Amino acid sequence: MAELKPESWLFHLLGFIVPLAVLSGNLVGGYWTLLGAALILLVYPILDQLFGEAKPARPPPKSGKPYEAILIIHAFLNPIIIVTLCWRVIQDGNSWTLWAAGFSTGISAGISGIVVAHELGHSRPKSAKWWLGRGNLVLAMYAHFTTEHNYNHHKTVATELDPASAAMGRGLWIHIAQTIPRQFISAWRTEVFRAEKKGKSTLFLLNPVFLGLVVEAIMLAIIYLAAESWFGAGKWVLVAFLYQAGVSIFLLEFVNYIRHYGLSRGVDERQTEMHSWQSEKRWSRWTLLELTRHPAHHLKASKPFWQLQPYDDAPTLPSGYFGVFWPCLIPPLWHRWMKPRIPAEMQ
Repeated sequence: MAELKPESWLFHLLGFIVPLAVLSGNLVGGYWTLLGAALILLVYPILDQLFGEAKPARPPPKSGKPYEAILIIHAFLNPIIIVTLCWRVIQDGNSWTLWAAGFSTGISAGISGIVVAHELGHSRPKSAKWWLGRGNLVLAMYAHFTTEHNYNHHKTVATELDPASAAMGRGLWIHIAQTIPRQFISAWRTEVFRAEKKGKSTLFLLNPVFLGLVVEAIMLAIIYLAAESWFGAGKWVLVAFLYQAGVSIFLLEFVNYIRHYGLSRGVDERQTEMHSWQSEKRWSRWTLLELTRHPAHHLKASKPFWQLQPYDDAPTLPSGYFGVFWPCLIPPLWHRWMKPRIPAEMQ
């Protein structure tokens, strides 16, 4: 049999379809503001199935330069799209397009903003890429995510100590209601612990999580004052901005929910590929920067997304991330669908 070659990096350009559709919709207005939401919620679940899986998996590419470029383009595209949302609200005021454009922008921000920030957040701390990721998290009002994800989630995943891991039987809505405040508290405590370990001050004014809140508050004030003084639209621009951030946070925690649901281990038990769900659905892989190869990411977080590989024995989702979205919103259906797939020793 001929040796398998790596997939072309060109497939990952498909990840720009939604951001560019949202950008165009925000600029054109009207029903086009619904385009991003329609693609993600209606078209992409179908494409998840139509494009199937690649078996066996292709080897990783030799060069990561095209993938690095894709990450950086996403990271710079996200704030531009958010600016176009503000511009749409300035044009239309409190109309239905505010909510349509805000929803579509939040979906785009979940991909080009938070997914990309997650990848960049694993770069060398204080590097240019790390700061670029942090900037996109501020735009999502989730600046504490890097602390919680890097220093707590990766350490405690699939245990009762991890706010982002959902126990079997817990519904999505209950999970989101508790995981968001718990992750914030956990990130705050993590920074206090890190400061104590380094012999630094634990004063809350110096806590990076608190400083993140200050930066976010200053950003909101600037957005409001600029939109109000120049266009008299400060209130609704601020509402739209917070709305898109809320949508992107919801999508992040939806993803956290599905990629660890029901998988558990003891606090002292070694983490393996069995403690994260994976999916080889091509469409989710290509458009979400290999986010679906989550077990590999957890076992070596420093490995860039284009080098991640699937595990033969890792728990596998019944579809890609887009394909499981609608069933996940209905907890009884989701639980019935997923229970047979959870390893017996974890039930």
